Amino acid sequence: MAERKGQAKSGNPRFPQLEDLSIPAARQPSVEPMSDDSGQEAYTVESRSEKDELIAQVLELQNTLHDLSQRVNSVKEENSKLKAENQVLNQYIENLMVTSGIFKSTSGK
Repeated sequence: MAERKGQAKSGNPRFPQLEDLSIPAARQPSVEPMSDDSGQEAYTVESRSEKDELIAQVLELQNTLHDLSQRVNSVKEENSKLKAENQVLNQYIENLMVTSGIFKSTSGK
């Protein structure tokens, strides 16, 4: 089965692994201003496409960060619920052990 680009190895396409995110290395932009008839600087088509590509990458990373933040919040909530459930279960088990004759101390005979 082919794995989609950006899909986590765990199989969840919404949360890519950190190493799957492509972040371009720092590079010198090839922006060369050219003067047009009015004397204003106009940028080459190449620099515009690079800028558009960088903007698209920034937006993708922002969306990924937003998704990851939501996932962290939902995991925190789930963790809190499970901790509370654990406390209830621990108390229940302790109460069973106290009321059961099997777990009573034998030192008092």
